[in-house]
Amino acid sequence: MKLYCLSGHPTLPCNVLKFKSTTIMLDCGLDTTSVLNFLPLPLVHSPRLSKLTGWTSKDGTVNLEKELKECAGRVFVDSQPEFCLPERELLDLSTIDVILISNYHCMMALPYITEHTGFTGTVYATEPTLQIGRLLMEELVNFMERVPKAQSATCWKNKDLQRVLPGPLKEAVDVWTWKRCYSMHEVNSALSKVQLVGYSQKVELFGAVQVSPLSSGYSLGSSNWIIQSHHEKVSYVSGSSLLTTHPQPMDQSSLKNSDVLILTGLTQMPTANPDGMLGEFCSNLAMTIRAGGNVLVPCYSSGVIYDLLECLYQFIESANLGTTPFYFISPVANSSLEFSQIFAEWLCHNKQTKVYLPEPPFPHAELIQTNKLKHYPSIHGDFSSEFRQPCVVFTGHPSLRFGDVVHFMELWGKSSLNTVIFTEPDFSYLDALAPYQPLAMKCVYCPIDTRLNFHQVSKLLKEVQPLHVVCPEQYTQPPLSQSHRSDLMLELTPPPMPYRRCSVLNLPFRRRYERVYILPELANSLTPNEVKPGVSVATVSAVLHSKDNKHTLQSVPKPPPVAPSKKRKRVVEEPPVGLAPKPLLSGAVPLESFLVTLQKHGITEVKVEETPDGHILHLQAEDTLIQLEDDGTHIVCDNNEPLRTTLRDLVLRFLQKL
Repeated sequence: MKLYCLSGHPTLPCNVLKFKSTTIMLDCGLDTTSVLNFLPLPLVHSPRLSKLTGWTSKDGTVNLEKELKECAGRVFVDSQPEFCLPERELLDLSTIDVILISNYHCMMALPYITEHTGFTGTVYATEPTLQIGRLLMEELVNFMERVPKAQSATCWKNKDLQRVLPGPLKEAVDVWTWKRCYSMHEVNSALSKVQLVGYSQKVELFGAVQVSPLSSGYSLGSSNWIIQSHHEKVSYVSGSSLLTTHPQPMDQSSLKNSDVLILTGLTQMPTANPDGMLGEFCSNLAMTIRAGGNVLVPCYSSGVIYDLLECLYQFIESANLGTTPFYFISPVANSSLEFSQIFAEWLCHNKQTKVYLPEPPFPHAELIQTNKLKHYPSIHGDFSSEFRQPCVVFTGHPSLRFGDVVHFMELWGKSSLNTVIFTEPDFSYLDALAPYQPLAMKCVYCPIDTRLNFHQVSKLLKEVQPLHVVCPEQYTQPPLSQSHRSDLMLELTPPPMPYRRCSVLNLPFRRRYERVYILPELANSLTPNEVKPGVSVATVSAVLHSKDNKHTLQSVPKPPPVAPSKKRKRVVEEPPVGLAPKPLLSGAVPLESFLVTLQKHGITEVKVEETPDGHILHLQAEDTLIQLEDDGTHIVCDNNEPLRTTLRDLVLRFLQKL
């Protein structure tokens, strides 16, 4: 069993598991942190960004003025943002049989895998994962296509040039493999390969293994996966949460008795308490609004925004924010808000019960009805005529490199009354803000990450007790910024097996058993012999039939009768008669009892020699050797067949025939 690791990002994993005769990809996360190296894509012409000076190396030997621009002391690529894809050279991706998706954030690289590698398999995901994943992909494509770049920067990606580039471009991973965003046609083609599954549904893969999704408690439809054969079990835990939020709670009991547990997607903010961050978010928002400023919340169009809106629903009246407009701007804003209300069976129990009252499970429905929350596809059209300040705007993209958020950063960045509140943990807020410096608006960092922290995952692993744990190497050491915090790493016995991008692990367990079925008529013909109390053994002669990784013992076919021939033959050939198999021998020959038996038969001069495998008996008068071993007995005598037969019969007295 092997594990190929194609992504170095611990919360955006992409691994390939070779198990029995199947090749299974576990998630295909897209590392979007690469876009932080690019200039923002403004929706309207930006004089500031258009007048930036180009970059030239200090010695003047490398001139990339048209591709790299200096902005606020940093160097950025002036081109359409590109993404760091999962590694595609480590193994042939066309051999992948299935892709298992754990949540909608971990499927954003799917079109790159299914459309450009010769992939012909099936993708398995839950319905909310598919539908919300589609929205996030559609939004990403929309953000890119509505602000096309005239030129495409490629020279800076030259391997020889990268070592002379300024940081952080110098340290970027595999820049020559970075790719532009896919198209909507590729998205639709990729998602057409998805087959929907429900929690605890068992899916057979070629009769070799069975896969089943379990609720992971992190987001709508998010899953952990069980991959098992008859005698082995692998658990894949990715993006899980034990906190009480809107999704169904995590199923922990089904993870027990795993031979290997692959662990990814822990919290990116182990020291930040989500409840504390929510409180800080609300208080900073209220302070800004009371001071007459606007609040900008860069966020994804699904996920934490549902919890933010629910929190604000309870907070608005007590904070006297009843007249403040809340705007949610995204090409998929309407679909996202509606989807959250219709996936009732994927929600926690409290929200499920509301559906039967009937009430909408999320309170943002009421905010929309009372006009406190308004949603728009973009800043153009209705929004520009209905927009009033001070207000709160939720919009994307959290990287601040594309989407409507770029316009609001340019619009509000010059006033210290306004505040930008970062709630998504995927991007460093300082790196996200870098091209907008100097910035007058206040910046508040309230990362809300509900995924498992190290304390929770240590407790979980003690309960489910897998034999082996595999995890990203980042989890086996404290963060660089807090190297003294040994509580911010996994300390297990035995230690976890770490992986990094492009590593191949041989997982430390070997398959020892295979299940074989026996036909009823063959089973009926067996005659079991009891070898010890409660244990019976029977021999079987059969034909092993294997198809679709299922093995069946069938009766040996009888030879067909020979048809009578009209021609005369001198010799009549009889069909060969199958000889009955020799009986199998079971048991052991006890040394002392055997020596007593030899004496009774007149063999007294016996010299016994001990060997690593048993004993050698030398019958001196008869010049004969008897080797008694665990798995066999050998009688060596020259030209004395009566003696050999006698000794054989004496040995057989102590053995059982099957």
